Amino acid sequence: MAEIIVNGGKQLTGEIAVQGAKNSVLPVLAGAVLCDGECVIHNCPNLSDVQSSIKILRNFGAKVSYQDNTVTVDCRSIEKYEIPESLMREMRSSVVFLGGIIGRTKRAIISNPGGCELGPRPIDLHLSALKKLGVEIYEEHGFLNCNAEKGLYGTEIHLAFPSVGATENVILTAATAKGVTVIHNAAREPEISDLADFLNSAGARIYGSGSDTIYIHGVDKLHGTTHTIIPDRIVAATYMSAAAITGSKLNLSHIMPSHMVAILHTFRESGCDISVKGKALTITAPKRLSRVPTIRSLVYPGFPTDAGPLLISMLAMAKGTTVFIENIFENRFRYINELNRLGANIKTEGKVAVIEGVNSLSGAKCVCPDLRGGAALVVAALSANGQSEIDNISHINRGYDDITGVLASVGADIKTKE
Repeated sequence: MAEIIVNGGKQLTGEIAVQGAKNSVLPVLAGAVLCDGECVIHNCPNLSDVQSSIKILRNFGAKVSYQDNTVTVDCRSIEKYEIPESLMREMRSSVVFLGGIIGRTKRAIISNPGGCELGPRPIDLHLSALKKLGVEIYEEHGFLNCNAEKGLYGTEIHLAFPSVGATENVILTAATAKGVTVIHNAAREPEISDLADFLNSAGARIYGSGSDTIYIHGVDKLHGTTHTIIPDRIVAATYMSAAAITGSKLNLSHIMPSHMVAILHTFRESGCDISVKGKALTITAPKRLSRVPTIRSLVYPGFPTDAGPLLISMLAMAKGTTVFIENIFENRFRYINELNRLGANIKTEGKVAVIEGVNSLSGAKCVCPDLRGGAALVVAALSANGQSEIDNISHINRGYDDITGVLASVGADIKTKE
């Protein structure tokens, strides 16, 4: 089984071009299911989740090619509407294909999705919203059998929580429904706007993305289009954390600073100097980071839960005590015990983590519990004295395109060992 080997203590220098957003490319690929024509999608990172999405598309009957970070999808030959359990278990985000395939075929059969085990993430918000659009849903033996043969009809939907996945599934289902759908308390993340921009370029009529009220005027059909995926703000935060914990100066290109306001504010609080110019930034870390008194994960535009593990990792080396409050996922802190193996001093109780900064970390053997927790271990290992071995890296490969190669290119002593 592959593992990442890190010899810590190296300063980083140079430039990293940030990959396309994982949380954007997956719903966009699901949206391609709705299109009668070829879709060319640029800036798609080479991730295991992207490969799983391609498998799902091919299972439906689509023609798909992937080359040089561009996915070309032609869904005109789609006939099937079932996602095999094996593919559903590969990634939780596979549930976003539900709205696309229902919109396309008026049918869908899926099992409960897999992915990182971050605590309960029920898809009841998705299902209740789809029912309001005219989808009949039956659950049998762990499978969801969805049928909209009577048609999809626009309606008003109020989400109890601004769920990104539920917002995406409603947008996908409503794009070709009859009439107007209004989503109240919609998720506002940049990835929602990217999905809407993709669908609009294919002929959809979606208004208000990026706000908490989204209007979808259903159209008869969508056509092929070309689209470029936005940069990944969480990957950008990862490499910024790597610079911060190693006392380095690093340039990042291909970013959208306007998507990272809360993240940049927190880095500045820790003592990092950040200069932004267009779609690039330079982060210069102090000799030792300062504590950030309190960080709370919130829905966008607040501090993103996915960036939490990365900030906790770097602040494990800060001067003073930081309190992190996790408000999104109840089981997010499973990686903390692994960070403590490296010498961090972090205690958790419920949704609160208290990070007592230490003077140094030491290399150790660690196991990735999930995607962002795994990336946090890599960040910590970069500053640890000695060698670290990080196992179960399949989680990391779900969201990072060649993380070891990227970090090695800016001076880290890091490699993947098969």
